[in-house]
Amino acid sequence: MTLADAPRRRRRTGPVLVGVLALAAVLAVGVWWWAPTRYLPWDTADFPTVDTSALSPQQATIIDLLETEHSRQRPGTFYSEGVEEPWCADFVSWIMRESGRPLSNPNSGHWRIPGVYTLQEYYESQSRFEEVGSGYRPSVGDVVLYDNTSWVGQHTNFVVAVDGDTATTVGGNEFGRVRVHTVDWSSDSAVVGFGRLE
Repeated sequence: MTLADAPRRRRRTGPVLVGVLALAAVLAVGVWWWAPTRYLPWDTADFPTVDTSALSPQQATIIDLLETEHSRQRPGTFYSEGVEEPWCADFVSWIMRESGRPLSNPNSGHWRIPGVYTLQEYYESQSRFEEVGSGYRPSVGDVVLYDNTSWVGQHTNFVVAVDGDTATTVGGNEFGRVRVHTVDWSSDSAVVGFGRLE
């Protein structure tokens, strides 16, 4: 390449760089527009006010635990017995153990169920899994089970309030945090079903 070729090369690089940046901007806006809130890292909602006087003692205990863990923001390894892994199901397992209703891993019998699919298997084995579309309406303390391969794959969190077809949920490993968000389970194709508390 000669010195005379250098300006021509710069002229070709400029439009390509602008095109790449424009494509990145369009993708970012698209993700922001279409992604459910559980996939957006800047959603930092406060823990909702929940009237626990109308709840069962078990539901009230779960709400108290979730509120405490939401305020503490401990690392995922706290819930996974030190194992570095996606920890949403570990968080559900830990909350259930602390509430006095420990789960039992169908593969090991241990209280911790580290995978969402295995968590669903557990609820199915207990006849406490309710598929979306079955007419079941979730209650406080139920566990939401998600499987959305087009976003982040499997996920799970707790129902803390219900208003019509919308549930307010709290879950672990949502962008590395314990977070609050809402989900319309009847229209969100990622929601597979619910693990009933009772």
